[in-house]
Amino acid sequence: MPQNHAALAGVRRGFAALALGVAAAASAPAAAQVFDPETFTLDNGLEVVVVTNRMAPVVSHMLWYKVGAADEPAGSSGLAHVLEHLMFRGTETYEPGEISRIVARNGGEDNAFTSWDYTAYWQNVAADRLELVMGLEADRMENLVLADQEVANERMVVVEERRQRIDNDPSSRLTEQMFAALYQNHPYGRPIIGWEQEIEAIETDVLRDFYEHWYAPNNAVLIVSGDVDVEEVRRLAEETYGQVSARDVPERTRPQEPDFDPAIRITIESPEVQQPLWRRFHPAPSYSTAEDGEAHALQVLSEILGTGPTSRLYRDLVIDRGIAVGAGTSYSANALDGTLFAFYATPAPGAEIADIEAAIEDAVTRLIEEGVPADELEAAKERLAIEATYARDSLRSATYSFGQALTTGRTIEDVESWPADIRAVTAEEVVAAAQAVLDPGRSVTGLLLPQGAPAEAAAAPPGPAAAPTEVN
Repeated sequence: MPQNHAALAGVRRGFAALALGVAAAASAPAAAQVFDPETFTLDNGLEVVVVTNRMAPVVSHMLWYKVGAADEPAGSSGLAHVLEHLMFRGTETYEPGEISRIVARNGGEDNAFTSWDYTAYWQNVAADRLELVMGLEADRMENLVLADQEVANERMVVVEERRQRIDNDPSSRLTEQMFAALYQNHPYGRPIIGWEQEIEAIETDVLRDFYEHWYAPNNAVLIVSGDVDVEEVRRLAEETYGQVSARDVPERTRPQEPDFDPAIRITIESPEVQQPLWRRFHPAPSYSTAEDGEAHALQVLSEILGTGPTSRLYRDLVIDRGIAVGAGTSYSANALDGTLFAFYATPAPGAEIADIEAAIEDAVTRLIEEGVPADELEAAKERLAIEATYARDSLRSATYSFGQALTTGRTIEDVESWPADIRAVTAEEVVAAAQAVLDPGRSVTGLLLPQGAPAEAAAAPPGPAAAPTEVN
């Protein structure tokens, strides 16, 4: 949003992004395995999820719309993100910037972000300020003012954001090109923030049409987590959001990706790069597209292969052989359509990228041929299941998890049963998932190299494979 342009979010967001997902839910609470939510739906179609957490007298209030960058008309990339910015630029009731100023005066904080599949707006406030922020958010659900000058100003803000976050960052440019290669037909292949020339061409009427078609209570999910009870939230929701009329919402139809066969390699050389980086993206099923628990098996696979210092890749490449300063994997199952399984590695000074790539491919081959020992499997599943326990303590985990998942086709029961689903994954399912997804002949490999500098340039600690799944 305009107040705080955070860096592009990574693929991995801990338990909230890797583990959880939901869709529309019934009014009865699900079995209490993770968050023990209570849910209801207003007459205008707004879905509401309430998670009571009495640890502190605060609440996290988060409104998710089932629309994102992948729902933009062709040729209008950046539209969803520009609209997100403009949601802070005034309504028929409030002046530009006034909503955020009101939240701040009441001791709270607010922000927003856009992804391919959703757009979300949130406020963290004291529990006795919940009615205030619900009223503010309900107002801009139907009363947004889109003035030509404000649109022109915000387009330029987003163009500058793109230049800073992507154009001036070789790692982000590599990621952008890898996504464009991986998704040659599907809209996941275009950047959430948009292409510069298309951002500059966005017109007020197109923004207004997008807002009027998608920003409706019957296309939204409200998550409230914290020091509240469901009846209080129901009353406040009816008094605020309940006054907004439902509207016709378009069907989310997207072009689909053809069968992906070739192995594609992309190299970016830049004088700004001090340390080489190797990445590989494999197309993979998400929760919404996987069958027979494959997504859960892929989560366990990622934990075994490349999550943390106990993973196979870290122990082999970093600790035992010393050819990398960091190596790992990431897999996020939450997407309305397909997703990806990613590898990343940063070579140690003097190491060759070819050796890194060969070592990672060898690790995958050995896992497929030799299988997964029972103790390694159980340890990986236990680490993942423990994350569900810790997630209960975080207000943001609940709001993020339910909102992200409800916008990408899951159920409350799916979320609450996640620890049991993970514990049910077998070694055979992990191997089968690796065989199905981790084929080097179906991948996009990216290399980030110094320009005119030796590969043994000073090492820097690596992060996960940066994939721009959200922008603020």
